[in-house]
Amino acid sequence: MKKYLYSFAWQKDEYELSRLEMRTFFNFHVEGNVLMSQRKVEPSRSPYMRLRLDILFEGNTFEQLVETAKQLQLGERTFKIHCLNNSRDAIEPTLNRTIRNEYMLQLSYAIEAEPDLEEPDIVLGLAIHDGTFYLGELVAGESVWLKHMQKPEMYSTALSTRDARAIVNIAAPYPDELKIIDPCCGIGTVLVEAMSMGINIEGRDMNKRVVWGSRINLRHFGYEPNVEIGPIEEADEGYDVAIIDMPYNLFTHISSELQQSIITNARRIAKRVVIVTIETMDDKIHHANLTIKDRAVLKKGKFERQVLICE
Repeated sequence: MKKYLYSFAWQKDEYELSRLEMRTFFNFHVEGNVLMSQRKVEPSRSPYMRLRLDILFEGNTFEQLVETAKQLQLGERTFKIHCLNNSRDAIEPTLNRTIRNEYMLQLSYAIEAEPDLEEPDIVLGLAIHDGTFYLGELVAGESVWLKHMQKPEMYSTALSTRDARAIVNIAAPYPDELKIIDPCCGIGTVLVEAMSMGINIEGRDMNKRVVWGSRINLRHFGYEPNVEIGPIEEADEGYDVAIIDMPYNLFTHISSELQQSIITNARRIAKRVVIVTIETMDDKIHHANLTIKDRAVLKKGKFERQVLICE
């Protein structure tokens, strides 16, 4: 069975959200920044996932790894080796440069292919983790969400692109064939992140102004806007997931009764609901016959949002 090693990085206030995303991708929790799994996830999907090592060989000692690495068949492809046990990639134990270079040199001699340090066809990663030596193909994550930070239409209380991307992953870690809706989509931050990952998502909002803004933003990034004007009460049933960033800003004045209606209708139209809220809404969620399966608090200084997975 194929194994994958993942490395993560997060800011202090993002720890809980990064763990919630991790649990939805891999179905278990680790405290640190390295995870081993048989599940394959594209690193660029996550704002916290720095890299994935597709493991080819492993050994209890470095000498064993070198022997098994002799079996590697690269054909005409060139390669280079990168050791992940350094301060930047942050896989423990951290090795000094002399040891890393010696390990990489010995592995290079063992592999029957042409090395190329400038433009290799394949980058091989060497990692020591929990006392085992690993060699595999290295897949680095790309910070796609950074490209979406500057939108034509913006307002200050919208989710950041980084947070929105994580929330989309939490809502639909394996989105193939899923039908997803963001019925309070605002200016479309969640929609942009979902569409950039090839996820089938629709948006709607009762405020014409923000719907127009979301359509402008989606077209700006090259996505066809599938966004309707109207409240969630008018949305059809049949969605697998609904993502609700509960309105609370200048553009939408919302009562407790409307909050309850949004949650109740989210339950009506979707099998799974992810709610983002600045207020505690456990009672409203339970009143809508939803069960909170997992949760996290996302902090930005003194400002907090709760992220709740409900089914």
